[in-house]
Amino acid sequence: MLAGIAIDEVDVAGGRRSALRWGLGVLCLLLLAAAALGGWGWTHYQRFADAPVASEQTADSVRIERGDGFATVLGRLRAAGVDAGHDLEWRLLARQMDAAGRLKVGEYALDPGLTPRELLQRMRDGRVIHYRVTLVEGWNFRQLRAALAAAQPLEHETGDMDDAALMAALGQPGQHPEGRFLPETYLYQRGDSDLDVLRRAHSAMEQALALAWESRADDVPLQSPEQALVLASIVEKETGQAQERGQIAGVFARRLRKGMLLQTDPTVIYGMGSAYDGNIRRRDLTTDTPYNTYTRAGLPPTPIAMPGRAALQAAVNPAPGDALYFVSRNDGSHIFSATYAEHNAAVDCYQRRRCPPGKTGADVGKSDTPTATEQP
Repeated sequence: MLAGIAIDEVDVAGGRRSALRWGLGVLCLLLLAAAALGGWGWTHYQRFADAPVASEQTADSVRIERGDGFATVLGRLRAAGVDAGHDLEWRLLARQMDAAGRLKVGEYALDPGLTPRELLQRMRDGRVIHYRVTLVEGWNFRQLRAALAAAQPLEHETGDMDDAALMAALGQPGQHPEGRFLPETYLYQRGDSDLDVLRRAHSAMEQALALAWESRADDVPLQSPEQALVLASIVEKETGQAQERGQIAGVFARRLRKGMLLQTDPTVIYGMGSAYDGNIRRRDLTTDTPYNTYTRAGLPPTPIAMPGRAALQAAVNPAPGDALYFVSRNDGSHIFSATYAEHNAAVDCYQRRRCPPGKTGADVGKSDTPTATEQP
């Protein structure tokens, strides 16, 4: 009887060992399967994270709006034609990159070859699409407004405003807008408005003018930064070649010191407004306006255009010399003259085409002048 009990116990123990071995085998198989599945999943995830998201059907860009959560961002990506990866993979990648909850508002390019990892990094770092608008040196305010009106996708808030209302919207009520905006290339993003660009351009001009005024020559014949801005705008309009800005400013500075009329055509043209048809006639030079520097002494009441940084510096640091006149060579450069006789000879040569035989304007006139009709 005892022997039978012993045999039964052996059989039970053997059965338990067999069951344990079977269980361990199943567990090993399950672990192997899980490892294989995990490896496959990781490989698939890695492929997703570093594979291009854009296709021919994908939009050029996607925008994140203020208040968007990660689920909303994923929805916007799907709506833009991004079908790569499962939402769970996007969430895992965002968590891994510490991007979830840190995506910046803005428009993001969906470039060919862009991967989910690169896209989320852009969104996390706020590397949005930037657009450009260039304000050109020498433009007047009307031209500036036209350029902003044509800029896309800039939002246009000033279309129905006159100049006075626009300046009030910028926090500058009563200020004349001409010359108050620094001509440069400005970057903006979708959602920005023309007022945003104008605020930056106005602030940039105030800073540039302040810096120029601080660096002014001791003997410059200007009483204020406002006068410097006006003179710089005239220099900008008269300059055809950048290296001549200082010389042209020098002519005007010497004229101001001597009490001579500036007699510069761009101010006359500005004062004519819409009546200017591309030609300036003698009667225009004698028709008085606040901007006619042939009939009125000193500087005009406001700038006549947007001067750049170089023109601002030239106005407050004019080049030394004795020239009181300049006349165009018709190639963008000028002849500068110290006397009216020299100037008139240069005018004859370059404007009236009456150079003496075998001579040029460089021979008959040592200097240049604001216009061909200049009087001493």
